[in-house]
Amino acid sequence: MTQTLIQLENQGEFIRRHIGSSAGQQKEMLAMVGANSLDDLTTKIVPRDIALPEPPAVGEGATEQQALAELKAIAGQNKRYQSYIGMGYAPSVLPPVILRNLLENPGWYTAYTPYQPEVSQGRLEALLNFQQVTIDLTGLDLASASLLDEATAAAEAMAMAKRVSKLKNAERFFVADDIHPQTLDVVRTRAATFGFDVIVDKAEKVLELESIFGVLLQQVGTTGEVHDYSDLISKLKQKKIIVSVAADIMALVMLTAPGKQGADIVFGSAQRFGVPMGYGGPYAAFFACRDEYKRSMPGRIIGVSRDAAGNRALRMAMQTREQHIRREKANSNICTSQVLLANIAGMYAVYHGAEGLKRIAGRIHRLTDILAAGLQKAGLTLRHKTWFDTLTVEVTDKASVLARAEKAHINLRTDILGAIGVSLSEKTSRDDLTTLFQVLTGTETVLDVDALDIEVSAGSQSVPASMLRNDDILNHDNFRRYHSETDMMRYLHSLERKDLALNQAMIPLGSCTMKLNAAAEIMPITWPEFTELHPFCPPEQAQGYQQLISQLSNWLVLLTGYDAVSMQPNSGAQGEYAGLLAIRHYYASRGEQHRHICLIPSSAHGTNPASAHMAGMTVVVVDCDKDGNIDLTDLQEKAEKHRDELACIMVTYPSTHGVYEETIRQVCDIIHQNGGQVYLDGANMNAQVGITTPGFIGADVSHLNLHKTFCIPHGGGGPGMGPIGVKKHLAPFLPGHSVVEMDSLTTQGAVSAAPFGSASILPISWMYIRMMGAKGLKQASQVAILNANYIAARLKGAYDILYTGRDGYVAHECILDIRPLKEEFGISEMDIAKRLIDYGFHAPTMSFPVAGTLMVEPTESESKMEIDRFINAMLAIREEINKVAKGDWSLEDNPLVNAPHVQAELVSDWEHAYSREVAVFPTPETKENKYWPTVKRLDDVYGDRNLHCSCAPIEDYR
Repeated sequence: MTQTLIQLENQGEFIRRHIGSSAGQQKEMLAMVGANSLDDLTTKIVPRDIALPEPPAVGEGATEQQALAELKAIAGQNKRYQSYIGMGYAPSVLPPVILRNLLENPGWYTAYTPYQPEVSQGRLEALLNFQQVTIDLTGLDLASASLLDEATAAAEAMAMAKRVSKLKNAERFFVADDIHPQTLDVVRTRAATFGFDVIVDKAEKVLELESIFGVLLQQVGTTGEVHDYSDLISKLKQKKIIVSVAADIMALVMLTAPGKQGADIVFGSAQRFGVPMGYGGPYAAFFACRDEYKRSMPGRIIGVSRDAAGNRALRMAMQTREQHIRREKANSNICTSQVLLANIAGMYAVYHGAEGLKRIAGRIHRLTDILAAGLQKAGLTLRHKTWFDTLTVEVTDKASVLARAEKAHINLRTDILGAIGVSLSEKTSRDDLTTLFQVLTGTETVLDVDALDIEVSAGSQSVPASMLRNDDILNHDNFRRYHSETDMMRYLHSLERKDLALNQAMIPLGSCTMKLNAAAEIMPITWPEFTELHPFCPPEQAQGYQQLISQLSNWLVLLTGYDAVSMQPNSGAQGEYAGLLAIRHYYASRGEQHRHICLIPSSAHGTNPASAHMAGMTVVVVDCDKDGNIDLTDLQEKAEKHRDELACIMVTYPSTHGVYEETIRQVCDIIHQNGGQVYLDGANMNAQVGITTPGFIGADVSHLNLHKTFCIPHGGGGPGMGPIGVKKHLAPFLPGHSVVEMDSLTTQGAVSAAPFGSASILPISWMYIRMMGAKGLKQASQVAILNANYIAARLKGAYDILYTGRDGYVAHECILDIRPLKEEFGISEMDIAKRLIDYGFHAPTMSFPVAGTLMVEPTESESKMEIDRFINAMLAIREEINKVAKGDWSLEDNPLVNAPHVQAELVSDWEHAYSREVAVFPTPETKENKYWPTVKRLDDVYGDRNLHCSCAPIEDYR
């Protein structure tokens, strides 16, 4: 039959690319699970009282080419002015070798958080590099593997200072008055829920105050002054006050390390090491502390351990500090961090090495000295006598200066009373100095850069001698070897080969939604129209961003059933925190500050109780029944018991146990009847989109994991985005910002440094929704549900499916109960997880939400072929367990307990009861496309007992 033009144009092309299984494959899977169609399956599983009659009206899907053209036109509305605003953000140069081989490489950006270290040795080494950079530059003993941004790192430093302080009755935190304003904003937001009193004044004034537990100083103040705080820190230490110092990572290359001056905690943004400004993010924050405080440190720490063969191997150290284990007693609620960006920053240091970084920092400082000398010769006054890259220039006619700046298409800092701020960067050129000079002086004079260079090189004192770094940095081999592009390319490739990412195999993690991150979605994040904007540039220069954010917000409003969305939170856990703050502020506006109880089901994500604690709430746990559902009787009793103090419940839907609870509306009603709000965790939104919405179900607020449901890649553990949707009554209590004023921002305190969080990755989610459209989004959710039920149906005879809903179905994920196998045969969920590596798969989520289980989420992006490969691997492993049960292999020597097997074992002495082929080539597919882990099973106990978190020479481990 002749096709029409519309059929030939194939508007739904991207839907077919995103959803892995064809219509024929879906039909086969539907037959296996006992359904006639996707709609029939949905009707069998989703409670009728929450099912939408039609998917939200987000429009028809577009082709990749159409969507890219539309977004390019939107991006073109952004004005690419040169930015000299500073305030912790600077234009940077991302070396093309890192751009192409890391940022744009799915082997790096589709990887998962390195909870399974055997398949993560590449990114773990990259993160260890980042930690080493941090340790060397800060002069402290221990560094984390990245936090979210500088402002939230400051808030974490304050909370940590209180945890480790010996002054237990002190409740005041002092902040020097030349901290970046956005940092102060976030610190004040966090302090309010902890009950801390924040004092802001001249740094030396702190010595006159009592009841101070911690101090926050900034080594290079927000207006550019370089501070030698060594004497002040010494006096504060005598008073047992914990000292935190915010530092500029590029300035630290030249300036003395704050840790050498006595600081307990040092943090800052790593953005200047090769990461574009991107209108606010994402970029990693670095964070370091003294060894004595290591167990109180927020975020992830990468440590050097050993594997089962005694060889050096890396892992995430001290995971017992994390929120998934310690819940509300955790050091932080951090789940997603900024791994991909930390890797970029670390590789920037690897590629340039110590000498390269010194040249870059030295050039920036020399240009600043030259501009300062020229301005002073022209009769202008500088506010400070010291600087690294930032000058504050006194002006009498600011309006004229800004008019000239506008004409020259440059942005200067304008919020300083009676002065203009100018911050230089590695992108600043000689010609730029003349432009800046002419704008600031109002003359046509061309700056004689070479003459001024000779002058300042002879006697510049813009950095005090006491503040010049005199110790070596980055002496480790990784920072000495890879300075040619050939070597760097090969180094990055060698690390990539050690890891298992989505470009190699399905990653069947429950609760984490490891779906396709399409190339067309990723492409726009490197467009200069998006990457070059400063987050505090005038709003009229960011019209493209504003349109993108507005459109994406409107789509998310429709898809969630809420009335308003904030894009500020830059991780899911931070979204939880922001949503809970909205609830707290709402009650405060009604004079009900006493509402502080947060009910949380026992099955909840660990970030839920950790976030509730951060928001100043008291957690009360609600039981689940034998089927894994919220126990309505227990919920009713606790809601009524705490009626006068009830703030909210935090509930995940579909439940963390992987089912659509039939009583979710009753849960919402019980909470509302007792005066509380319903927080619906958006972690499992991939089973809701197009089928139901949190707002329709009855919730008041949710965060959305854009790095799960809406296709922003996990990046090895971040970036993420966690925007929150709220009902109308909570909209006035969404996050605001102290620096940027727009109609879309409230007057509330900020939770992130930038007003729209990690804005430069929002194009990914915009592209996904635009290309899928309403029809495609619903189909994606339905196929995700189909794939999970297909896995459950095929594995049911071999493994117990722990929880099911109506008629024995699951939602978009299923939990395999390994406890009976361990009890009967001695094989654990750990053994199965590690054996899956030999079959070429990342493990499912292990022991969450129930110890001794594996939670599997296939997502909609995997084809039936790949899903069958995973199922066949799980069935083969079950047969291997049977061989242990029958005595063919002993419990002490079998391919499960010895897994994973590395390539070197093939040529070593072989003393196992099974063959080499069984060990490493258990299926025909593994012979055709083998993933080789580079280490055997990690020794976790050794790693924590012998904590070492830097790039020490290999000889130390022989």
